[in-house]
Amino acid sequence: MRSASTDLVFRALSDPTRRAIFEELTRHDEQTVHALTRFAGISQPAVSKHLTVLKRARLVRHRRDGRENHYRARPEALAPVADWLRMYSAFWQERFERLEAVLERMK
Repeated sequence: MRSASTDLVFRALSDPTRRAIFEELTRHDEQTVHALTRFAGISQPAVSKHLTVLKRARLVRHRRDGRENHYRARPEALAPVADWLRMYSAFWQERFERLEAVLERMK
């Protein structure tokens, strides 16, 4: 069963623009909203809304410096998703091993 935080991360990253913003932040130490607006090619209010969703999922953190907000990625917030994927990786690995055993018996 997925946790609420896992659901928030999946929802946040389901949007291609938010994924692109998150990826951009992982490539750079820190970015201002203005830099992210130039990168995304959409309006500043739209970028701010995307950042709010990413903050809610704890995928980014921000700090204020004067009138500018600076954002930084929190890749460690992907841990619940990685755990979920590992569970399915083990599931499929077991299924492939069973299939391999069946195919060996059929030879």
